[in-house]
Amino acid sequence: MARPVINKITFVFIHIKMRKILLCFVSTAVAFSGFSQEKWDLKRAVEYAVANNVSVKQADVQARIAAVQYKQTRLAMIPSLNLNSNVSYGSGLNQDPVTFQLITQGFVSNGYNLQTQVDLFNFFNRRNTIEANKFENQAANANVDRVRNDVSLNVANAYLNVLLAREQVNISRIQVEQTIAQLNNTRKLVNAGSLPELEAANLEAQLARDSATLVQTDVNATTNLLGLKALLNIDMAADFDVTTPPIDQIPMESLAELQPDLVYRVALAKQPLQQVNALRVKSYEHYVKAQRGAMFPRVSLFGNLGSNFNNQGQRIIGSSTINPPIGKVSISGVDYNVFGNQPITVPIGAKNPYFNQLNQNFSQSVGINLSIPIFNAWQARGGYERTKLNLETFKLQSEQDNITLKQNIYQSYAGVIAALQKFNANRSTVINAERAYDFAQKRYAQGLLNTFDLITSQNNLTRAKLDEVLTHYDYVFRMKVLEFYKGEGIKLQ
Repeated sequence: MARPVINKITFVFIHIKMRKILLCFVSTAVAFSGFSQEKWDLKRAVEYAVANNVSVKQADVQARIAAVQYKQTRLAMIPSLNLNSNVSYGSGLNQDPVTFQLITQGFVSNGYNLQTQVDLFNFFNRRNTIEANKFENQAANANVDRVRNDVSLNVANAYLNVLLAREQVNISRIQVEQTIAQLNNTRKLVNAGSLPELEAANLEAQLARDSATLVQTDVNATTNLLGLKALLNIDMAADFDVTTPPIDQIPMESLAELQPDLVYRVALAKQPLQQVNALRVKSYEHYVKAQRGAMFPRVSLFGNLGSNFNNQGQRIIGSSTINPPIGKVSISGVDYNVFGNQPITVPIGAKNPYFNQLNQNFSQSVGINLSIPIFNAWQARGGYERTKLNLETFKLQSEQDNITLKQNIYQSYAGVIAALQKFNANRSTVINAERAYDFAQKRYAQGLLNTFDLITSQNNLTRAKLDEVLTHYDYVFRMKVLEFYKGEGIKLQ
């Protein structure tokens, strides 16, 4: 006689616990839905990711480096101009930088030299280097677009995963609500004595399983949202949520406009990776010509302007006439100086001022230089051969990337067809499962069906709905990938 009482107490305890679990989950869901006041759509998420993604920033830095290199090679066609200056102190035996005479007197010297040089003929080395760097600069910019496209596709995939997880949460929540409603009706029948306690216990167990599934799908939705935040490089603690457009309203092109041969032809012209490869091939074609030109003579024009200063430098400020003795004669033991008939003019010197010396010592020179490479340890020829091999490498890489692109497009198209067939099949399954569950509910209400069969029918319907949602999102994403290959971007609204 005590066993029914224990079962009754156990049932009440389980019923109270399940209501608390459901209440806690609903509260969490409400709190989650109100966590962020501002919701992001896919366009905003992609724009933010492109602006803040580290890989995009790295590619942009490389593009700016290529732009600097291109600018430098263009300006190399302009004559070079360099000014050199020096100050030095000399002592002991040194050469005077002004008079070029050997002196032993200590001095301070200062010199200036202005040099210029320009290539007159370089066998197209410079011009082809400029063209090569121009295409390399364009390739670097196209590579930025390639990285942006990759980031956009990853964001779209993560965004759709969030939407899919939320649809699964909605389906699981409806499943819990249906089980609770069925349990309430069954409890009334059990209390009235129309059904045994086992029927209610089976529904209690089903409610526990459905609640666990609901919690797990909610965890998956939260995890997917955190994954999207990580991809966007957003602080995990920041308020963030996304809009949830109905999947039936997501625009998609007609499958007839996404035939693989058509998409491939368009992708060859529009996909950034193919543009990068084509530009790199052009760049190295010019590098080969530039390296070949480096093996021929080079003719250049040069010029120099210079001047020097010496702090011991003298200038003549006047002169004086003297008649120095030219010898001596001794008369009666007394020495007498002997003077000549021609007086001598002696210059009078003084310190030569700084700018006066620079003006006096100003020098100019101009000339033509001819450089003929004869033997330089095979550097020029080796550079030429390496560049030709690099060109061949880029051509093969471009060919391989085109083959991979074609494979991906045809595989994506086949995946779309398969996903569409699965989706249509699962939709039919849902329709049939809904009818079966509706009949099962009616038979259960009339006492013609036990709880186990009712739960089985309900589980079949839930699985069918989950499969339908999964295949629907899989179909949409595969369609978006084909649109992406066609160069139309990814749009959900």
